[in-house]
Amino acid sequence: MTPRVKGPAIVIVPSNPESVFTYGAPALKFGPGASAEIGFDLGQYGVRRVLVMTDAGVAATGAPARIAEQIAGFGMHAEVYDGVHVEPTDESLLAAIGHARASGPWDAFVAVGGGSSIDTAKAVNLLTTNPGELMDYVNAPIGAGRAPSRPLKPLVAVPTTTGTGSESTTICVLDVLGLKVKTGISHARLRPVLAVVDPDLTMTQPPEVTAAAGMDILCHALESYTARPYTSYERRRPEERVPYCGSNPVADMWAEQAIRLLAGSFRTAVRHGDDVEARGAMALAATFAGLGFGNAGVHIPHANAYPIAGRVKDFHPRGYPGGEPMVPHGMAVALTAPEAFRFTFEAAPARHLRVAGLLDPTAAVPDEPAEFLPGVLAALMRDVGIPNGIGGVGYAEADVPALVEGAMKQQRLLTTSPRPVREEDLAGILTRSLALW
Repeated sequence: MTPRVKGPAIVIVPSNPESVFTYGAPALKFGPGASAEIGFDLGQYGVRRVLVMTDAGVAATGAPARIAEQIAGFGMHAEVYDGVHVEPTDESLLAAIGHARASGPWDAFVAVGGGSSIDTAKAVNLLTTNPGELMDYVNAPIGAGRAPSRPLKPLVAVPTTTGTGSESTTICVLDVLGLKVKTGISHARLRPVLAVVDPDLTMTQPPEVTAAAGMDILCHALESYTARPYTSYERRRPEERVPYCGSNPVADMWAEQAIRLLAGSFRTAVRHGDDVEARGAMALAATFAGLGFGNAGVHIPHANAYPIAGRVKDFHPRGYPGGEPMVPHGMAVALTAPEAFRFTFEAAPARHLRVAGLLDPTAAVPDEPAEFLPGVLAALMRDVGIPNGIGGVGYAEADVPALVEGAMKQQRLLTTSPRPVREEDLAGILTRSLALW
């Protein structure tokens, strides 16, 4: 496969183009009150012991306990583990895995919460059914990138935030504290068997959480739609196929619909958290975006987000529990997105213009078309209260080299970019993202 120069952009041209794309998704149950049926759903899998996993903040709402009680009503033993760490770390995952090993064996897992709870449950499921340690399965080059050798137990994902789409995906994200970088575990067996999306459970989200999680939804959709197409890869053998196969017609459909829903609901959900219609639309958008990016993949904004979150200094956003420094994942993704899409525009102009028009149907294409998507995206970020670039969360120009180093480790994501990405390209994107407006 060789890069070919086509105008100012570099287009990737394979010598033996791929002609096959794959698509995977969990079973889905959506609607107000859907979480009240989980006991019945688990009964269909013949399980006896169920571990419900959540964090302390979600546990305080009473939802996990109600779900566990409802599961018990169908003759199963259910316990709640509320030790999930918001923005999981290798340490917090090891603690959860240790608890599950000590209190198990478990026949099934139910994750109730945001992406943190769902990703923690994925890791627990993996490490209680397969041999080895956590870093054996973390993506290379940070970990060994081992694939699971044994089947996992049923995992039911019940999102209480509208953002990560983790209920639909094969990805578990974690912060490796010793390396100050976020990374992930990726394999098709991590995908939940059932996603139960109940908009009623999202009504307690603070506006700041709604804003950050909503930017994650949006970037999932934008990145998967602008990802390099599946036909731009060299043809793979069946055993080489991976969950992130590039943009394709099925993933495109989910991404477009997610953006349409966000265009009409995002600002309202942040400003009026009790708006049932807006909350429902956001929950559906999160699911749709997850069904898209979980197969097509994401690229530069997500690769940059991992070191931005992993190397945080003293920033802590309002609306999140605890006082420890953190940059929420969706916020970290958004902070370099305008500049990333300015960089990728030349590889797929029509696609960038298409999603910009969906996100803001009232906006006119500017004289410089490459500015359309960055412009409507930055306007939305200002409106929902996202910080003004990476400088707004405590980074300075002197931090850029370390951020570049962390982002370059995310090759699983960067290879999905529609343009090849070099260190100097990331340095430029990050430097221009110190302030966005």
